[in-house]
Amino acid sequence: MTDPTIGRLRVNGATLHYEVRGQGPLLLLIPGGTGGAASFNGIADDLAAEYTVATYDPRGMSRSTLENPEAEQSVAEHADDALRILELLSPDEPARVFGSSSGAIVALHLLTAHPERIERLVAHEPPVVEVLPDASEHRAFIARVQKTFHRQGLMPAIAEFATGLKKGGDTPDPKAEISLPPQAAARAEQTMANLPYFVGQIVPGFMSYAPDIHRLEALSNRLVLACGYDSRGELPYRPAAFLAERLSTELRHFPGGHTGLTTHPAEFGKLLSKAFRA
Repeated sequence: MTDPTIGRLRVNGATLHYEVRGQGPLLLLIPGGTGGAASFNGIADDLAAEYTVATYDPRGMSRSTLENPEAEQSVAEHADDALRILELLSPDEPARVFGSSSGAIVALHLLTAHPERIERLVAHEPPVVEVLPDASEHRAFIARVQKTFHRQGLMPAIAEFATGLKKGGDTPDPKAEISLPPQAAARAEQTMANLPYFVGQIVPGFMSYAPDIHRLEALSNRLVLACGYDSRGELPYRPAAFLAERLSTELRHFPGGHTGLTTHPAEFGKLLSKAFRA
């Protein structure tokens, strides 16, 4: 793995850790969940053969620090962070952007707010449940997760959250939950450290976000909506499928499930590169 160039960027209320590899047009990778720049280690080097690849830790995650750790988190502010990175690294040209999960929510907002900065966006399973016909059920689900978190603690809330994301609310196999590929296992300690912030602040702030569908319709020629082959029937799959149908665009399928870029990095990276060329 090539050592990236490391940078620090001061933004409103936070300092971002970012990493840059390769050369060519800019490709910004926006992580989701409890992941940071390290979640792209499996694909960044290969993509850097074609692009200047920028990755970063979102504010409050890993090495990106907040001035106020208790501050409420909004999609718009996280999107502004991504915009600042684009302006720093590609001030004169629009960039390609990939976002996964909550990072895909950030990317969708960035596209609608600053379309001039994005040449093409691949959004992988953005859990924008507010677009779904049964959105009220998902609001109740998120409220239950928050109630569990504040009354019972982190791990019961994680269990509630994981169950709600699975097919038909199936209870995940706990053995499967701890069976991580080597590259993810190496990040497990940092992932655990990020979990309280993710559950307490990112989940409620991001899963209540409703994208501007009319703006997305107008920009649909720059947007690729993607899901994992193994995610069918799970909650994060449904909003992307709904939006693809609404926008009359193809729903692309990537290997694995919601975390396919970690479990199938080589195949995932190849398909991602293809999606930006198509």
